[in-house]
Amino acid sequence: MLANYHTHTVRCKHAVGTEREYIEHAISQGFRILGFSDHVPQPYPNDFTSNIRMSMGQLPEYIEVLLQLREEYKDKIQLLIGFEVEYSIKYFNKLMNILQDYPIDYIIQGQHNVPDEIDGFYAGSKTGDEKILKSYVDYTIEGMKTGMFSYLAHPDLINYTGDDLTFQKHMQHLIAASIDLNIPLEINMYGFLDKRNYPCNRFFKLASEMGADFIIGCDAHKPDVVRQPENLEGFTDFLKSNNIKYGDNTVKLIPINI
Repeated sequence: MLANYHTHTVRCKHAVGTEREYIEHAISQGFRILGFSDHVPQPYPNDFTSNIRMSMGQLPEYIEVLLQLREEYKDKIQLLIGFEVEYSIKYFNKLMNILQDYPIDYIIQGQHNVPDEIDGFYAGSKTGDEKILKSYVDYTIEGMKTGMFSYLAHPDLINYTGDDLTFQKHMQHLIAASIDLNIPLEINMYGFLDKRNYPCNRFFKLASEMGADFIIGCDAHKPDVVRQPENLEGFTDFLKSNNIKYGDNTVKLIPINI
């Protein structure tokens, strides 16, 4: 595939490696497009410090470094500047007003918390509560409807441990929304590599049957995770088992414009 849009930096506090190392590894793997989409800084109250994202004060430096590298590597690879963004009713519009002052090519939706990091639950924690599953789906769809996101990252991050019928009853609404809104669903390579609960067969089997569009995201938190699908053991088998084909892996970029 030609593109990966899901790449992090050390600023998120749980990734390693320099931007240059990610870029060089992407080039060695045959990528023509590499998008950096680190966890976006949020305009949280001053008395709260996130341990999973850069601070607002690091935003200008993040952009500046990537602009410099974009120019340096322009003859070898196309570098894009983006963010993985949590949608939240409380902070989203304020955040978009901040980001529109910067040269940002795209944002992807990564819904880890509902309703947000301060007041809510982490979707990756195990739960058998159907109300939490429904809340995750409803809130994610609300974010998708903003029309701001180029795609939905790890749509099956919700770690619902209940029965398949209940899971599919709610997730089919999320999948249907992605189809109606033309928002691709990400098949997350890092989750597969790390043997997390996602990507999972019960989600992608249903999504494939419903006719959703897909994109593969490396979700790289270290440089060597930027790799082609065939270089991750078992991953292409996962795709085939769910009747998912991949090509150049490019996606329509939606600029921030309020």
